[in-house]
Amino acid sequence: MTAPIIDAHQHLWRVDDGYTWLDDPALTPIRRTFTPADLRSQLAANGVDRSILVEGGRCDPGEAAVLLSHAAATPEIAGVVAWADPEDPALAETIAGYRRLPGGHLLVGIRSQVQSEPDPLYLDRPSVRHGLRVVGSLGLAFDLVIRADQLPAAARCARALPSVRFALDHLGKPPIRSGDITRWAAGLAELAACPNVTAKVSGLVTEADWESWTVGVLSPYISKAVDLFGVDRLMFGSDWPVCELAGGYRRWVSALRECLPDGAVFGPVAARTYDLGRE
Repeated sequence: MTAPIIDAHQHLWRVDDGYTWLDDPALTPIRRTFTPADLRSQLAANGVDRSILVEGGRCDPGEAAVLLSHAAATPEIAGVVAWADPEDPALAETIAGYRRLPGGHLLVGIRSQVQSEPDPLYLDRPSVRHGLRVVGSLGLAFDLVIRADQLPAAARCARALPSVRFALDHLGKPPIRSGDITRWAAGLAELAACPNVTAKVSGLVTEADWESWTVGVLSPYISKAVDLFGVDRLMFGSDWPVCELAGGYRRWVSALRECLPDGAVFGPVAARTYDLGRE
């Protein structure tokens, strides 16, 4: 039996429901509501069986109820990575509340917007690491959405918390527009040395020039990730609908298949990272 193809990273949002980051004029093409029906259409059109629904930058606990309800009603959504603040003293209770919601059994991970933290030592804070231990102890993964300059701090954190499963979003946002691969690659190497970290090959088209990117432009970054993580710790993510800013779902999947002929990244790693076998 062929393993299902899993998109490890996509979003849904109601445009008038607190997603203020969409007010940026450059984001006009995606400043609208995206529904489960829209998602199902994209998955079917691209031969993708299931997906992981990830919090969308609203950054409040109320979003979890919406996302989990979508998952409960949409068979293609295999799991939800919900937002929570790692420094929340009541984090365990917050997560328990999520699990009591309709669809709560589909909670597979937690994410916070670490990329927006100005403190370069945010992931070194004892309060943050305590929260991440809570996440891990509850059987959930933690998604690292970080800037390239935060990779060394993420590596220190992952080394300090070997029992926590981390998923690196968007390969740590490499500076593809500038082509400055050296510092990013060094930071990625530190994080890849941690066996409790997997990484999503996702979000790269919006780190490149939205209009002019090519497979040749993306290939060095994908190849470096393969060298450092191996295909057995990498997973495909569309970052849909954000990828609509730079060519769309189909073009990204086609580019990734060209760079990664090995099919391993299209399902098994996501299933392991998010413990989907418990379904």
